[in-house]
Amino acid sequence: MAVEVRIPSLGESVNQGVISRWLKKDGDVVQADEMLFELETDKAAMEIPAEAGGRLEILKPEGAEVTVGTVVARIVTDGAAAKAGAAKKAEPVARPAEAPARAEPRKEPQRAAEEKPKGDTTPLSPAVRKLVTEHGLDPSGIAASGPGGRITKADVLQRIEGGKKETEKPQPSTPAAEPVASAARAERAEPPPAEGEGEAVTRVRMSLLRRRIAERLVEAQRTAAILTTFNEIDMSEVMDLRRRYRDRFEKVHGVRLGFMSLFARAVTQALRDVPIVNAQIEGNEIVYHKRVHLGIAVGSERGLVVPIVRNADSLSIADLEKAIGELAEKVRSGKIVPDDLAGGTFTISNGGVYGSLLSTPILNPPQSGILGMHKIEERPVVVEKQVVVRPMMYVALSYDHRLVDGEQAVTFLVRVKERLEDPARLLLEI
Repeated sequence: MAVEVRIPSLGESVNQGVISRWLKKDGDVVQADEMLFELETDKAAMEIPAEAGGRLEILKPEGAEVTVGTVVARIVTDGAAAKAGAAKKAEPVARPAEAPARAEPRKEPQRAAEEKPKGDTTPLSPAVRKLVTEHGLDPSGIAASGPGGRITKADVLQRIEGGKKETEKPQPSTPAAEPVASAARAERAEPPPAEGEGEAVTRVRMSLLRRRIAERLVEAQRTAAILTTFNEIDMSEVMDLRRRYRDRFEKVHGVRLGFMSLFARAVTQALRDVPIVNAQIEGNEIVYHKRVHLGIAVGSERGLVVPIVRNADSLSIADLEKAIGELAEKVRSGKIVPDDLAGGTFTISNGGVYGSLLSTPILNPPQSGILGMHKIEERPVVVEKQVVVRPMMYVALSYDHRLVDGEQAVTFLVRVKERLEDPARLLLEI
């Protein structure tokens, strides 16, 4: 008996994806609920588990574009497969000299290329793993520049370029060589190098997520009348609040107190004051949302992802901090699912973590507003006719001017500013 492994329902408005990496090999014995492969959609990446135990037969290779319901593998659940799995678990480890000889299945060239590189002990993201595998690299020989000693995609590309310069030598051109090279390029579905490119260019296929991000950004610019208004916030009071209560907050609530939860609290209260910024246009109607489903932009190796904190207006600061932290971790670990990204009504994006001093964020359709946070920087400001140095942050609200008037946009941003410059208002909800 065989159980078909199908692409499951992927959530709202998502019906296709790409198999980015098989976690098991063809012929492996797997257990029920064991992760089989990574699936990348235009919204997120996720791991797909086995629905039953048995021997895996892979039908779709890595890189294959698949739709919901596509059969990508089979799991043979007969007694022989189950016995093989049990014997594999119970089999004692033998020394190489004592290992019984057994016939190895012949490996196809593509399968051999997909195997995990030897000597790999470095934790890799799916995108980095794919590059490493495609080019047959040993991760232990790649200089890592990412946080915590992680290897980034840029590190791998740099290693690939360096390897080319060290090992490639010019080969004499012959009439027979070009058809062979063209056939190889066609088999890999790679475009031929442009004239004059030589070794100075590396081409990497855009992921579905990157393509979808590009499409949505262009869609936002084309369909909405985007305008941005700016203000600045004196962060002295909120920074002092965080400094005084940070340790106690973490001890009581089990989570660190950051700025994002305080901004989220200020935003949800400001949206209550100016509800049109939390609304959206559908055809000839204005849809007012009774709750705030708050999008928090999170950077990942695949691109910018915006998971949603549901009913953010009903959460305490501690609950907001926990929800934001959990979603950010799911994004970075590749565990985010499409349902985590759907249904947002307003978004916050923090470019300050990358050092941005000022920017104009782009709307996340069909939302009508997005708040951009920026770097906190000490600047001279005038307070009560005295020039003093204060930690200041520029904030930007981009909004859909078809729906939101300038007065409403400015009022919303002022309400956010007032609550953060006087944090007691966040608690008193005034």
